[in-house]
Parts: sequence; C-alpha cells; structure tokens
Amino acid sequence: MQGQVFGWRWRSNPLRRRSDVVEAWTVLIVAFLLVVGAPAAGIAVGQWAHGDARAHAVAQRAELDRVSAVIVEKAPAPVPSAYGDKQPMHWVQARWTEPDGGSRTGEARVPAGTKRGDRADVWLDSAGRSVPPPPTDTAVWQHALAMGTCATGGVVGIVLVLHFAVRRVAIRHRLAEWEQEWARTGPDWGHRWA
Repeated sequence: MQGQVFGWRWRSNPLRRRSDVVEAWTVLIVAFLLVVGAPAAGIAVGQWAHGDARAHAVAQRAELDRVSAVIVEKAPAPVPSAYGDKQPMHWVQARWTEPDGGSRTGEARVPAGTKRGDRADVWLDSAGRSVPPPPTDTAVWQHALAMGTCATGGVVGIVLVLHFAVRRVAIRHRLAEWEQEWARTGPDWGHRWA
C-alpha cells in the first residue's frame, strides 16, 4: 500500500470535495501567516514599542534632575543568590545638594551592601522629591522585545485557533458531502444484477 500522495487535494479526482480544496488553501494561508505574518507583526509591534518607550524615557530624563548624593545610612547586606550577582535595590537615607544650591536629606535607591559615605545618583522631580530613575536603554530594549514576542505569540495563537475552526467546518462539510454521495449510491450498493 502506498503512502499519502502529496497534493492530492489540488488535483482533480472523483474523491476530492470542495471542502478538500478549502482545507488545502487554508493550510497554505496558515503556513504563510505563521512563517511571514507572525514575525512581521512581532517586528512591527517591537519597533513601535521601542520608539514609544524610548520617547517616554527621554521625556522622563528631561523632566528629572540627577544629583550625586552621599549615603548617610548603610544599606542591608547583600544576600547570596542563585540568580547571579545582581543585588536587590533598597531605599536608604542620603544627603545631596539640590540644583538650586540647597542641601537636602531624603531617600536614595541603592544596591544592597552600599556603605555609609558611598556616593549614589538620585533623581529628583520638579518638586525636589527623590523618585525612581528613568528607564535605562536596557529596560527599553527589554520592553520592546517583550512586546514583540507577545505580539508574535498572539498572532500565532489567533491563526491556529482560526485554522482549527475552519478545519472543523471543512470536516463537517466533507462529512455532509460524503453523506449526500452515499445517499445516491448506497441503495444500489447491495443490488445484484442477474
């Protein structure tokens, strides 16, 4: 017995039904969307997200002032981590000179293990309050890659769900077409001509 013949749905034969042709075209469209459409959507969304996040980071940097502060309170000690050398950040007391020349004490966000007397950058808003720093270029790229990956996955999911739905309808139509054919040929099937 031979294996399945490739492309049988495209060739004209008495067993081919309209639902077979629809299913064959659907497979081609789904393959195109998965190979070309999903990555293209991911790239487009990633580029948009990168531009948007970068503009947001630039606007935040323009609104905030960065000053160098002296840490007046010791940060909690670093803890061993299985996730690498990156230590958690902590808010500790620090003293800095504001852009207008006045001295101020407030909170600064520093890595674990920062000692008293060390220097750290503090970001201030227009009211002079210490705020988290604006997103870094690495954070912007991570955001863009995450958005692009989610968009690609979303398109793949939607395409596969739609393909599943079209395939179910095609199978239902194929069974109905076979039932109609059997209704025409079935009564003659058992008759013997003498």
